[in-house]
Amino acid sequence: MSVAEPRRIVLFRHAKADWPPVSDHERPLAERGRTDAAVAGRRLADTGIAFDLALCSTSVRTRETWKLAVHEFPQRPKTVYEERIYEASPGDLIALLNETPDDAQNVLLVGHNPGIQGLADILAGAAEGDARERMSRRGYPAAAFAVLTFTGSWKSVEPGVATLADYWAPSE
Repeated sequence: MSVAEPRRIVLFRHAKADWPPVSDHERPLAERGRTDAAVAGRRLADTGIAFDLALCSTSVRTRETWKLAVHEFPQRPKTVYEERIYEASPGDLIALLNETPDDAQNVLLVGHNPGIQGLADILAGAAEGDARERMSRRGYPAAAFAVLTFTGSWKSVEPGVATLADYWAPSE
């Protein structure tokens, strides 16, 4: 696999969480979150992107989001549950992406705000069509995802390197 071929990073925010009396890390999805996670999974499958790797936070709500979303995929990618995604800053997430092996072409990262939104903003040096305007207008609600493309190795992921190719959020 050549580093000259475009790569994709999909930044997927967990679906709507419930607020039971548990620690933040242990919060499950709300009913709406379970519905939105499956819908987001269908939309991700509709992109036609064949994911090589999914990096998912270890929180209950991200793991539940991923389980419901990936069920809609034609093929399940290798999944790594990564503690460092929980409460990660955009810089922490870039460092994690920089560790990705170059044989992975397309990576999906399931995480949390404000890190996911901040990372999308920081990486997107350019945008296709109205993707940036839609992302700015909608913010980054639960179950939203951004598709970014870049050329180069994963070690070259840095601010401004990517193009925001698409953005999707569930209707509210």
